[in-house]
Amino acid sequence: MKTFSLPVLLACACTAPVSANAVEAATSENANDIAVIKQIEKEMGDAMVAVDIDKLGQMFADDWVTTCPAGKMATATKESILRDFQSGNDILEAFELGPIDVQVFGNTAIAQGSSTEKRTRDGQDASGQFVWVDILEKRAGRWVVVKGAGSRVK
Repeated sequence: MKTFSLPVLLACACTAPVSANAVEAATSENANDIAVIKQIEKEMGDAMVAVDIDKLGQMFADDWVTTCPAGKMATATKESILRDFQSGNDILEAFELGPIDVQVFGNTAIAQGSSTEKRTRDGQDASGQFVWVDILEKRAGRWVVVKGAGSRVK
């Protein structure tokens, strides 16, 4: 029994620092990813206000879809949202982000937040306070938004 205990104890003692370093590195990487994702969310709003279609096109994955803000199952695609901003059907005049909570799970992340927006859709005032969730994926080394959902706070 004594001969078995010593190798087990030595193995545990040797792997503990490695595990602590791995956790520390993952935590540091997550903190960096969280900061990047929060910046993406801010820059997304800035690009919508500026009608910067190229920048928005880089932020949304080609297969991006979202449910409409009214909570219906109708979906918007990357192509349709870019077209709506470019044509003036969707105009974001100003926005203010609330707190954003981000959780990273490897190459996938969830960003949840709120915003107050001055906005016009299809010629109608669509301003208000919104809550939203974006799902992001790290593709080719950079984060892109792959899914989203949002709803107006009543």
